[in-house]
Amino acid sequence: MAGSEEELTGGDLTHFDSRGKARMVDVSAKGDTLREAVARGEVLMKPETLELIAGGTAGKGDVLGVARLAGIMAAKKTGELIPLAHPISLTSVQVDFRLHTPGKVEIQSRVRTTGKTGVEMEALTAVSVAALTIYDMCKAVDRAMTVQNIRLIYKSGGKSGEFRREGEEKWE
Repeated sequence: MAGSEEELTGGDLTHFDSRGKARMVDVSAKGDTLREAVARGEVLMKPETLELIAGGTAGKGDVLGVARLAGIMAAKKTGELIPLAHPISLTSVQVDFRLHTPGKVEIQSRVRTTGKTGVEMEALTAVSVAALTIYDMCKAVDRAMTVQNIRLIYKSGGKSGEFRREGEEKWE
C-alpha cells in the first residue's frame, strides 16, 4: 500500500486501529464535560408543497410536528444506527424549522449532554431523519423533493474545544 497509515489518515481517523481495522474509540479515560452540537439541513420542494406544510393541510397531518418528534427520537437512537457511535445519555434535543419561500424547509437540531464524547452525530442524525420524515409525509404530492446540505454548524466541549462553521447565521 502506498504511504504509511499516518500519511493516509493524517493521524486523525480515530475509528481505525494501527492496522486499519474499525474500532470503537475508548473514551473511558476522558472526563465528563458539557457537550453541545448544532446541525442544519434543508428540504427543497415545490412551492405548493411548502404551502401544504405551512398551512397544516398535508394529507398525513402536521408534517413539522411529526418531523420534530422523528428527529428527537433519531438523536436518541444514534448509537444504534451509526456502527461506531457510542450510546449517549442525552440531556436535551431540540429540532426547529424555518420555512423559506418559494420552496424550502430549513431544519436545525441542537443536542446537549454531559459526558465523555461529543454529540455531533446525534445532531446530524436528528436533522437527517427530520428531513426524511418531511419527504415521507409529502412524497405523495412531490416526489421531486431534495434533501440536501446536512452539515455541522457548531460543537463545543471536550479536548478539541469549539468549532463554528463560518458564514452561518445564528438562529434564536
